[in-house]
Amino acid sequence: MAARSVGCGVRRLRSVLQAASGPRGSAPCAGAALPASYPALKALAEQQPDAFWGPLARNTLVWDTPFHTVWDCDFSSGKIGWFLGGQLNVSVNCLDRHVQKSPESVALIWERDEPGTEVRITYRELLETTCRLANTLKRHGVRRGDRVAIYMPVSPQVVAAMLACARIGAVHNVVFAGFSAESLAGRVNDAKCKVVITVNQGLRGGRVLELKKIVDEAVKHCPTVQHVLVAHRTENKVPMGKLDVPLEEAMAKEDPVCAPESMSSEEMLFLLYTSGSTGKPKGLVHTQAGYLLFAAMTHKHVFDYRPGDIFGCMADIGWITGHSYVLYGPLCNGATSVLFESTPVYPDPGRYWEVVQRLKINQFYGAPTAFRLLIKYGDTWVKKYDRSSLRTLGSVGEPINREAWDWLHKVVGDSKCTLVDTWWQTETGGICIAPRPSEEGAEILPAMAMRPFFGIIPVLMDDKGNVLEGNNVSGSLCLSQAWPGLSRTIYGNHQRFLETYFKVYPGYYFTGDGALRTEGGHYQITGRMDDVINISGHRLGTAEVEDAMASHPEVPETAVIGYPHEIKGEAAFAFIVLKDSVGDTDAVVNELRSTVATKIAKYAVPDEILIVKRLPKTRSGKVMRRLLRKIITGKAQDLGDTTTLEDPNIISEILSAYQKHKDKKAARQ
Repeated sequence: MAARSVGCGVRRLRSVLQAASGPRGSAPCAGAALPASYPALKALAEQQPDAFWGPLARNTLVWDTPFHTVWDCDFSSGKIGWFLGGQLNVSVNCLDRHVQKSPESVALIWERDEPGTEVRITYRELLETTCRLANTLKRHGVRRGDRVAIYMPVSPQVVAAMLACARIGAVHNVVFAGFSAESLAGRVNDAKCKVVITVNQGLRGGRVLELKKIVDEAVKHCPTVQHVLVAHRTENKVPMGKLDVPLEEAMAKEDPVCAPESMSSEEMLFLLYTSGSTGKPKGLVHTQAGYLLFAAMTHKHVFDYRPGDIFGCMADIGWITGHSYVLYGPLCNGATSVLFESTPVYPDPGRYWEVVQRLKINQFYGAPTAFRLLIKYGDTWVKKYDRSSLRTLGSVGEPINREAWDWLHKVVGDSKCTLVDTWWQTETGGICIAPRPSEEGAEILPAMAMRPFFGIIPVLMDDKGNVLEGNNVSGSLCLSQAWPGLSRTIYGNHQRFLETYFKVYPGYYFTGDGALRTEGGHYQITGRMDDVINISGHRLGTAEVEDAMASHPEVPETAVIGYPHEIKGEAAFAFIVLKDSVGDTDAVVNELRSTVATKIAKYAVPDEILIVKRLPKTRSGKVMRRLLRKIITGKAQDLGDTTTLEDPNIISEILSAYQKHKDKKAARQ
């Protein structure tokens, strides 16, 4: 695959570093000659983080007060600090500075659910909307450091809401607008949010989503919420209560100018909740300068973004991908970012490619789940549209399989586009491993993330905590050095942050993923190593599903595992034990599906629920989920060590129940 454009990107990065290295630099080698090659830049970022990140931060971001220390990090204690002493405002970096230079350049193209009805918003318009919304928040009591929950579909207004929080120093807590009222309430309460911003209704795939109704149900259980600001996506009226404020009406009364708060580099920018291996989601804290710089740098150099490009990330704003590559990375770089409200198959399976043709998208970033779904509809839907504007294709959310990679490269990209399979996490803030940037002309191997980004140092560990040296080895993926985009803590629970990420392998950040380092020294992600599954790119703790199902009075025990799914990547499979008194088992199963949808979200409902008499446990009472996974993936002949199993006969019991389950399912089909 061609790499000439990425080589230019490396040269651009060198010029930025060179321009920023002056007498005022605190970097050890400020003013010294900088390397021109990718390997040398990579070595600089690893060996002298001050010399690499310091000049980039000075040159890329607009500062109110310069920083005095580039980094102060210690993985052994979980201490992470970047650009200390510096002060800036993130919204100024994403809006004001671009308005000063080119106010009418397009910041956002909102690709609405209704096909062919895109709306273009300039940087000037977005700044004015952001300021009005910021003043509205202040009018309703939101102050620096307060948390604001945002429960909205993809739209310019959700971008303005996030930037409005950043402008006044409030902390936004975006909750994916597919979560249930109970999940929303849990996140609002954990963050102690003062205000919720939502819409009357959402639209997606031609369907109306009753988001205000869900918020109404949630805030009944949220004592800290003082106001609910309600924007209007549809013309339909919804009931308004004593907490509710019509957002557009309130904004119309406010000034389109709002003085930005000057924020310290390490103050909170946002909270984002992600599933964990316990039942309670983790509120990951991201701070100001480091996160913004890392999002901007990865956006520019992984995707080879150039001024004037149309950047199309298809992610929902409620996930970290939407934060980093719909909003913060592109807008910090002054790009035109596409907001995609719809689905890949509405009104037909050509929707993505019609949008590419109409908007002339240059970089297209999507999820393997969507690509696998579209493959089933055939190539005609792709080839019907002109995709010649595309230069870079990207994959995010989970490891991409070879079939989807080949289809994306050959069919969508006509074998002409650079294809970057990206690995990163909510915790990492931005892309950590991807094929680009790279040395000039370097190959890209299919379905592989391959190369660490500048400053990312991967390490593989065995199950005893030893570092695996050399190539052609597999182990737990850890990172040995801090980078600016790394989350700083779990909100309200730093001990959990330390135990989850830094105590498993002391001195290293543990990603929770496994990886293979190939013969050629490249990295291939092999999937989760803990009890977290990845459904259509959404991370979901199996414990969350188990907790929801165990709340049913007839279910004393349950175990949930992930298994391969041809469309979703992974799906959830639940094993449940019922009380002997249960008569109508089908009714209980239906109630369990409803419970999971209500307590978490519809996508979390297990695809399969199997009733068993008991679960396989060790003598100490721990459920051996590894054995359950082997059974349902057809590997029951290779169960491995079962000596700790309390009763070996349980395996044949579950195999028998599973076979009856499959036979019953086949008969229905």
